[in-house]
Amino acid sequence: MEKFTRHRGIATPLMQDNIDTDAIIPSQEMKAVSKHGLGEGLFAHWRYLTPGSRDLNPEFALNQPAYQGSSILLSGDNFGCGSSREHAVWALKEYGIRAVVASSFGSIFFNNCIANGILPVVLEDSQVRHLAKQVEADPQKNRLTIDLQEMTIDVDGAHYAFELDVGAREMLLQGLDPIGQTLLSMDAVDRFEKRDRERRPWAHHQEDNNSSVNG
Repeated sequence: MEKFTRHRGIATPLMQDNIDTDAIIPSQEMKAVSKHGLGEGLFAHWRYLTPGSRDLNPEFALNQPAYQGSSILLSGDNFGCGSSREHAVWALKEYGIRAVVASSFGSIFFNNCIANGILPVVLEDSQVRHLAKQVEADPQKNRLTIDLQEMTIDVDGAHYAFELDVGAREMLLQGLDPIGQTLLSMDAVDRFEKRDRERRPWAHHQEDNNSSVNG
């Protein structure tokens, strides 16, 4: 998983509340269990003129020339609500989105972002709207800089601080998914198991018997 330390990118405002996972990746776009190939289906009902087509809707922000190359989304309350489909995050990531800034998130979506290397940033609604206003003036010039080390967002003189759980922050900074983070602690797990065997040998009796049979 790619590390997230400091990112500067074009931001696209999608200032709606309750953008759910079905809007992010419609069910008909999930034609495989793979993470790959979902980027084309991102916001398919909004990006394309008719269902199933790839005829771009020129009115949708991500299709407009000023927002080409966007890697950050700005949005309203409860972004990523609805079903728990992880495909929504996979689609965002494959499209090139590195961060989503909103006033709140669906809890499962928020955690899926962390696990897949996308930074979810929570700011006050008024702050997100101020960022959107600055970006809209000149999206290519007024790019956002998000610093996860300092936990700040900067654009054209505006400076905002945000908070993130220590564990989630470390996962993103180190580029580790939950399995990778667990593997970092294997030495501690081995030490615990050794001490536990010494304290409670009876608890490991069946496990040791199984090992000797299988060995």
